[in-house]
Amino acid sequence: MNTEVESLQGVFDQAFNSVRQACEEFTPILEPHEIGAVASISTAVAMVSGLPGVGFEELVKFSGGVLGVAFNVDEDEIGVVLLGEHWRLHAGDEVERTGRVADVVVGDELLGRVIDPLGRPLDDAGPIHSNDRRPIERPATAIMDRSPVTVPLQTGIKVIDALLPIGRGQRELILGDRQTGKTAIAVGAILNQRDQNVVCVYCAIGQRASAVAKAIATLREHGAMEYTVVVVSEGSDPPGLTYIAPYAATSIAEYFMESGRDVLIVYDDLTQHARAYREISLLLRRPPGREAFPGDIFYIHSRLLERATHLSEEHGGGSLTALPIIETDAQDISAYIPTNLISITDGQIYLSPSLFELGVLPAVDVGKSVSRVGGKAQRATYRAVAGDLKLAYAQFEELESFAKFGARLDADTLKTIEHGRRIRACLKQPEFSQAPVPAQIAVLLALSADLFDAIPIEQMTDAERAVQESSESIPADVCARFETATRLSDEDRKTVLEIARGVLDRFLSDPVVKSQEDHGATSKVAVKASS
Repeated sequence: MNTEVESLQGVFDQAFNSVRQACEEFTPILEPHEIGAVASISTAVAMVSGLPGVGFEELVKFSGGVLGVAFNVDEDEIGVVLLGEHWRLHAGDEVERTGRVADVVVGDELLGRVIDPLGRPLDDAGPIHSNDRRPIERPATAIMDRSPVTVPLQTGIKVIDALLPIGRGQRELILGDRQTGKTAIAVGAILNQRDQNVVCVYCAIGQRASAVAKAIATLREHGAMEYTVVVVSEGSDPPGLTYIAPYAATSIAEYFMESGRDVLIVYDDLTQHARAYREISLLLRRPPGREAFPGDIFYIHSRLLERATHLSEEHGGGSLTALPIIETDAQDISAYIPTNLISITDGQIYLSPSLFELGVLPAVDVGKSVSRVGGKAQRATYRAVAGDLKLAYAQFEELESFAKFGARLDADTLKTIEHGRRIRACLKQPEFSQAPVPAQIAVLLALSADLFDAIPIEQMTDAERAVQESSESIPADVCARFETATRLSDEDRKTVLEIARGVLDRFLSDPVVKSQEDHGATSKVAVKASS
């Protein structure tokens, strides 16, 4: 018994000696740690004193876990943009520096997830297991590290792929009034990237919760969430979160781009982003300029969209294609923010409320829309069949507006108008019904060969759908050449036209169609005789 007690006593003595030795060798290291205090608090910003070493755009932490970004760095105090609810804070609360700028989690684990601009999950799929984080603000890729835009980004929307093509690495603005289908075009472009090895990032900026839920439900319904990351800032969120949302989404997209992948990012929409920045700036007493926007409103969008590019092969060859959305008021595309974005981007897709009211969906105004880069990346087969289509459509729109005055038209003008009406009918497309490349080529070839001109306008929807369905019978080798060939051969053109002509003959064999066609021919002869 005594032996066991002595043995235990020896163990205790050895342990205490080790603790005593460690305490003697320990030397405390004192590190300065800046602690400030909240001087005043308002809806979206806080004025903080006592942080003399804080840097511009440094992340600071308030008591209770609320984060903020240092925006105004003055001599006596700093203006902090809050990234959380202001009602949790009070004057006198402690504020501490974090020593880092605002960042966001990145990685493949984000695919299929819905997060906020700080990387916190908003869905019910559990925490995000990724240790890789990147600053939300990063410099754009150097000019020498970029490559030309040479590969098309197919949207599945005929009027865009044929007349306003978008290349991978391009920045194409989508603008129009409220409720004209801007989000539908962007979401449709995401849906068309299925099996195209393109990662998509959808950034909702200050949107209504119902609108965001609808977009996410559409992505889930069509199986697009498996290659999509959704970054959400709702309209009820603090303006600070709305401001950083597109930058955080771009950092997530850049992770995939720098991994050598092609990425499509949608900013929906930058109007709310500009308004959030205006609200923040006015609350921080920054000088207002035109329409009360601060003087650097152009810069916040230019440094965002300049990050979209096509990397050179030495840097992985990835690309980041941006589709920013902007909202116009009363069709005024010459307003302050729209003109800023038009000058930054490589083209714009303008959606007309007049066309929307007429049922021309998507309501793309071809005359006011342009793609300044995508034509170089457009497939040769598209250029062969859609080269004169935009000109013919523009001529038709001018003649149609002229014909409304009741002017007497000759047979050639009537023919141009009737052909233009069939172009418009073929370019109509139901929402979220993306058309594959062979179907688009078949319809465009039939249009260029005037095969639809004999079809009554009432039958155009069914006829165009029949031509699309007939594209499934195009030989596989011909479809492969649509993707790779440098030009459309006469044999391939003949093959596609024969298939389309065989389908359209069914509409011409209808007795009702025949009688309408004969009546149209008689009226044209009468017009020519009267002229």
